[in-house]
Amino acid sequence: MKTIIQKDFYRNFGYWTNFPFIKGFLSPGFRFIYCLRNAQKYNSKHPLGLFYRLLLRRYSIKYGYQISAKTKIGEGFNLGHWGTIVVNPNAVIGKNCNIAHGVTIGQTNRGKSKGYPIIKDNVWIGTNAVIVGSIIVGNNVLIAPNSYVTENIPDNSVVMGNPITIISNDRATEGYINNRID
Repeated sequence: MKTIIQKDFYRNFGYWTNFPFIKGFLSPGFRFIYCLRNAQKYNSKHPLGLFYRLLLRRYSIKYGYQISAKTKIGEGFNLGHWGTIVVNPNAVIGKNCNIAHGVTIGQTNRGKSKGYPIIKDNVWIGTNAVIVGSIIVGNNVLIAPNSYVTENIPDNSVVMGNPITIISNDRATEGYINNRID
């Protein structure tokens, strides 16, 4: 049985290891994910929980990732490049999700879509995409770079533009999401 950190490592590097931190140390994205998972694992009052939260804060400032330990993120999480990524702590992200740099997953404070997004499994989010509001992004969805998503996205879709265009495609993320965790 593989741990969630081993599954994240596999998604990032394409092979299994029993020592993911040692092997993944040179990757800023994986280093951040490692600390994020451990901060989620331990209570904030536990000494290791405090340690990993402090380290997570340091890497957040160093690499530009703003992802809280409170955020629910499925296994096989992949941060492709380091750079500014902002995720609301109430957002939910499914398994096998890739997030590129410049992405914002945030909440809307008013209007019909007041709230924060739920992103299901096998979703690839391109550079500088913005996903906001109480919306659901379905399974097997590719969100193209620079897209502004403010409405529900059905399963098996490619999303692009502002305003968005939704194209149905059963193979939307084929070739984009490698090393999937089942």
